[in-house]
Amino acid sequence: MRIAFVSFETVHHRDTETNQRFRTVYELFAERGHDVHCYCAGFWAGDESTFERDDVTYHAVSTGTDARSSFLLRLPFVLAAASPDVIHVGAQPPSQVLAASWGSTLARAPLLLEWYGDDGVSDTRWTRLAAGRPARIVTPSELVGTWVRELGADGELVETVPNPIDCDRIQRVEPGEDVDVIYARRLDEGANLESLLLGLAELRGRDWSANVVGDGPERETYEQLARDLRIEDRVTFVGELDLDERIAAYRGAHVFAQTADHCVFPTEMLWALAAGCVGIVEYHANSSAHELVEGRDRGFRTTSEDELAEAILAAGDLEHRAYDEAFADYDRSAIAERYLEQYRTLQDEYGLL
Repeated sequence: MRIAFVSFETVHHRDTETNQRFRTVYELFAERGHDVHCYCAGFWAGDESTFERDDVTYHAVSTGTDARSSFLLRLPFVLAAASPDVIHVGAQPPSQVLAASWGSTLARAPLLLEWYGDDGVSDTRWTRLAAGRPARIVTPSELVGTWVRELGADGELVETVPNPIDCDRIQRVEPGEDVDVIYARRLDEGANLESLLLGLAELRGRDWSANVVGDGPERETYEQLARDLRIEDRVTFVGELDLDERIAAYRGAHVFAQTADHCVFPTEMLWALAAGCVGIVEYHANSSAHELVEGRDRGFRTTSEDELAEAILAAGDLEHRAYDEAFADYDRSAIAERYLEQYRTLQDEYGLL
């Protein structure tokens, strides 16, 4: 299948969750032998209009991110000339969705919109117009799906497709050290690690250990809080770890705690749950993390530090695992198939099959 991905800005311009998700999606199809093209602002050196990397062909619709108007004006005609089977466009900036929609009409190809929501979903004229253009909208969680519906998108066109993980990779990594509780995230103002530390302080009279994975501007503040709570001897701040190191840490841990107050999709938590951790989520209105534990025997949803402490105690009664096959539906192959199903359905609706 020839798939045209449209994103004015890519992860090669700016490393954000939204751009990482978009790259992950088109790499899923490149790995499976599809003809994958990404139409974007140029990011490579030289005057060539195309650039090949990891079986993906990047097309410079404009010379750089300073030439947004040129990108929007040229995009419909570039897409029409490309003759793709499907056009898959990112939601930011929303003006590119309208340009891709015109390109979809010229190319007679269905348009799917990827709306990740990490940059927020602002209610503007442009975002409302963007929400009404595609034949299908994909979001990473029900939370973002709700935000998009509130912009006026047809709820029947909104589908939830989570971020993928690699289940084979999890099983290949040897488990790390045994630890009772693990937390992993960039330690910034949205980490809300204090909720976990306060919950653990409620259990200072019991025997437990905890690791905090990640670094960031608030690390020293959280380390000081652990000292103030007199639990610094049992909370280890391990800093940044690469993916295999994190997987090993999750396979050795018993509980993964998610307390961040903003999260459109809890990717690290998903890796941890698939690696056998019991999931404990502190509910927040702007976080979708609770969606991963609802209805699961090895998951707890809490709303306070006291409840979080109680959940940690209750999790101790559950068996330790180093892999949970219940999360196989989140594997890269399964997520790729869910997207392909969307593409095939759209092509059928367009009479292209």
